Amino acid sequence: MDLDPVAQRDFLIQLANTKMPFGKYKDTYLIDIPEYYIVWYHQKGFPKGKLGLQMQTVYELKLNGLENILRNLRK
Repeated sequence: MDLDPVAQRDFLIQLANTKMPFGKYKDTYLIDIPEYYIVWYHQKGFPKGKLGLQMQTVYELKLNGLENILRNLRK
């Protein structure tokens, strides 16, 4: 993600408050979707556009044990 610091902050705040718009985990915060499901999407291919970028970021955060960054932003 090649954004300036303010854009990065805004992206993370928005991501912290984004819910899955469809499927099995509809209305679940993206960061609260189980890791196995995010890994499945990683293998299958994330959706195109903003949601895909958000899910890819969630994957990276979960992979590195940094989920609490988003959970703390949501508070």
